[in-house]
Amino acid sequence: MILFRSLLYLFSMVINTIVLAGILSTLGWFLPYRQRCQIANVWGSVNLWCLKFFCKLDYKIEGLDKVPEYGAIVLSKHQSAWETMALRALLPPEQAWVLKRELMWVPFFGWAAATVQPIAINRKAGRKAAKQVIEIGIERLRQKRLVLIFPEGTRVAPGERKRYGMGGALLAEKSGVPVIPIAHNAGSFWKRRDIRKYPGIITVIVGDPIQSAGKKAAKINQEVEQWIESTMEKIQPAK
Repeated sequence: MILFRSLLYLFSMVINTIVLAGILSTLGWFLPYRQRCQIANVWGSVNLWCLKFFCKLDYKIEGLDKVPEYGAIVLSKHQSAWETMALRALLPPEQAWVLKRELMWVPFFGWAAATVQPIAINRKAGRKAAKQVIEIGIERLRQKRLVLIFPEGTRVAPGERKRYGMGGALLAEKSGVPVIPIAHNAGSFWKRRDIRKYPGIITVIVGDPIQSAGKKAAKINQEVEQWIESTMEKIQPAK
C-alpha cells in the first residue's frame, strides 16, 4: 500500500510540476519578480498537500516566526527532496537558492527555476564557486531576498554526518546578516533513492538567528553545525 500511494504521489508531482513550471517558465518572465516567487511557492504547497493526501505524510514546524521576510541567510539540514519543496512553500516567497547548475538543465523544473533567479554554481569549481556564492549572494541580499543554502551540499542519510561547506558562512561573514538554522527529520520518511514515502509527521525546527557581524566564517559555521546537529539528535526517530 505504501508503494502504491507513493506512486500516486509521484504521478501527481510530475503533473503539477509540468503545469506550474510550464506556466512559470513561459508566462513568468512577464510577471513581477514577487509574483514569480509566489507561483513557485504554490508549487511547493501543492506538493505538501499531495504528500498528505496520498502518502499520509504531514509536517509540523516550530519557530517559523523567526524567519524574516528578507535580509538573512537560511542554512538547512539536507536529508531528502522533501525540504526542497517544503522550504519553498513555507518561507517568505522572495528566495534565492544556492543550487548546483546541473539542475538548471532539467526540463520544466530548471526552466522555471531560472525565473526566480537562483545562485547556480558548479560545485567542482571550489574557490570560484564560493566566490560566486558571496558575490551574487550579497547582491540578492541587497535586493531584499532570503538566501537559502544546504551547507552539506548533498543529501545526507539520517544518522550520518557530512562536513559543512563554508559558502554560507563566508557569505554571512562578508554581508554581516544573520543566519537562520533549520533542522528537520524528513529523511526518515522520504529516504534517498527510495520511491516509497512513509506516513508520519516530519518535524521541522527553526533556530534563533545566529548573528554574524564581527565573526569569522569558521566560527559562524561551527555555531550553525553545532545547533543543527544537536537539534537533530533530539528529533531524529530512533531506528
